Amino acid sequence: MGPVGVISAFNFPVAVWSWNTALAVVCGNPVIWKPSDKTPLSALACQSLISRAADDTGAPADVSQVVLGGGDVGAALVAHEGVAVVSATGSTAMGRKVAPVVAARFGRAILELGGNNAAIVAPTADLDIALRGIVFSAAGTAGQRCTSLRRLIVHRSIHDELVERIGRAYDSLPIGDPLADGTLVGPLIDGAAYERMQKALAAAGNDGGTVLAGGERALGDEAPEAFYARPAIVAMPRQTDVVRTETFAPILYAVPYDEFDEAIAIHNDVPQGLASSVFTLDLREAERFLSAAGSDCGIANVNIGPSGAEIGGAFGGEKQTGGGRESGSDAWKSYMRRATNTINYSTALPLAQGVQFDID
Repeated sequence: MGPVGVISAFNFPVAVWSWNTALAVVCGNPVIWKPSDKTPLSALACQSLISRAADDTGAPADVSQVVLGGGDVGAALVAHEGVAVVSATGSTAMGRKVAPVVAARFGRAILELGGNNAAIVAPTADLDIALRGIVFSAAGTAGQRCTSLRRLIVHRSIHDELVERIGRAYDSLPIGDPLADGTLVGPLIDGAAYERMQKALAAAGNDGGTVLAGGERALGDEAPEAFYARPAIVAMPRQTDVVRTETFAPILYAVPYDEFDEAIAIHNDVPQGLASSVFTLDLREAERFLSAAGSDCGIANVNIGPSGAEIGGAFGGEKQTGGGRESGSDAWKSYMRRATNTINYSTALPLAQGVQFDID
């Protein structure tokens, strides 16, 4: 195929997108990887592992290279004619910049963009299972994962009970050093992320939402230069613009519903389409959710929340998530050049339509 550019613009300080690089290398492509300028160390750590693997297998030492820098470095990589494929992971806004530039030079783009993932909780759901899946998906990694759970669509008959239990669970969450055993919630990437979280909570309040738990800064005395925040759950009367917008922070909006058709309509009424879940013991609801009449996301789960562990399958989404796929049984094809070969081993060459002409 030729050189592949991997751009990771998400700011979560673990290289969760390193499999893009590994997959491209396995397919025989040299890779230039530009990580977020806020998280260079994780990329360098992964690059060290790739270099070690290259040494052990006899692959070229520079089969994968990391370039560090800001948006200008990423823009140069995207525009370069020598980069056959650009695999870009980041926000929808980033995708809008990347896609036209790659298309203008007839390059190939694999886009893994924003997610605004939801879980529907039906009245038949096992609430203990739902609670475990919801809290882990919404609060883990401090909401800084493309598969973080951000919207909770709950049947009105169980809404108050479930959100109250989530609030109690949030109060007990271990917040602190992400390298320490047992920590579920680490810091936000920087102060700007914390400010965006606070602005989103204020906007939700203006729309009639009520913060039932969390939202405030944590560990300010112990770690004054870090931005820890307690995961927040916000009861919303309806799905408003702030709910339809992905905020890369631990905010979970809870919206009530009455009929399953209404729940699916609320679920799909966002621009993004990455991961989704339904918690139900009704087989008809589960099958409906997984069908073309249900979730419009690339990933649909039943009785388990979106977690990021779905990378074993074809990982990616629809709509403004970009449509790209990473991992899975056939994702490697995106990093390969497809060619059709026709070989004639005979001494004759019959022509189509019975065409005949003399050869001197």
